[in-house]
Amino acid sequence: MNETNLRSLRFRREREASWRHLEALLLQVERRSANSLSDDDMVAFPALYRAALSSLSVARETSLDQALIDYLEALCARAYFFVYGARMTLLGRIEQFFKRDWPAAVLDLWRETLASGLLILAGAIVAYALVTTEPGWYSSFVPEDLAGGRDTSASTESLRETLYTDVDASSALGVFATFLFTHNAQIALFAFALGFAFCVPSALLLAYQGCMLGAMIALFASHGLGYEFTGWIFIHGVTELFAVTLAGAAGLRIGWSIAFPGVLTRVAAAERAGRQGAIVMLGVVVMLFFAGLLEGVARQVITSDVIRWSVAIGTGTAWALYFYSPRGHEAV
Repeated sequence: MNETNLRSLRFRREREASWRHLEALLLQVERRSANSLSDDDMVAFPALYRAALSSLSVARETSLDQALIDYLEALCARAYFFVYGARMTLLGRIEQFFKRDWPAAVLDLWRETLASGLLILAGAIVAYALVTTEPGWYSSFVPEDLAGGRDTSASTESLRETLYTDVDASSALGVFATFLFTHNAQIALFAFALGFAFCVPSALLLAYQGCMLGAMIALFASHGLGYEFTGWIFIHGVTELFAVTLAGAAGLRIGWSIAFPGVLTRVAAAERAGRQGAIVMLGVVVMLFFAGLLEGVARQVITSDVIRWSVAIGTGTAWALYFYSPRGHEAV
């Protein structure tokens, strides 16, 4: 046995009992909870943690075998998170997400959110102007399967009927809501994920979403149904478009960080933006679920234009107050 291995063996024998004790306490906490520790264990834990740190320091300074150093590093890391880490229940983490993490992440993306919203608005204005001038543009912006018969060949009465058809089958509404949630979630995920390519694909996707909306508004407006259609679409569209806008904003932040990383490397900048974007996207899923319910259920059941507009204005106001009302958000 060489000298290094001999010193490591002697070092381990002198201190291994305290390491095993600390490891046993950590296993108990990880498998059960901190409440399972006795008063004596809670008192002993800090001393065992400091002893392990001291052993790690000695092991590094005296160049003991690497396997022992790796073991002590892992043990000390686990103990550190128990001593200094925030211990929170699942409900506590959910509450923190909705009260602080998500609003703070969205607020920090206000520039990208503004840019994302302007891209959607620009697409809507351009498509509206083109379809109003030349109806043939409509099919270029709205795919046939998505139009569902709402195209330039439809009569005023048939278009009006699509806005006020009462769907009675609750099961059918549930299936429809699920489909819409899946579709909208895909759009949001693409707007977020494609941002890495220097923002360009995300920007184009956002503009195209606006083009579809503007083209359909132009179609219904040409039949004198602009007010009715916008109420029909915005009862869910306010939440849905805001969710897609936030997803696009998160994607734009990633693309911008890669293009202009500043003092960070591009990988580090993208990683930082991606972590923030992931928080935003978790909330976007919640928004899209809510929008799917409004689109698949409430929009079909509520046939009053006034109520539809009231819901649209109410949800828009609620989201604006939730994200942007002053309440001391912490930086992400």
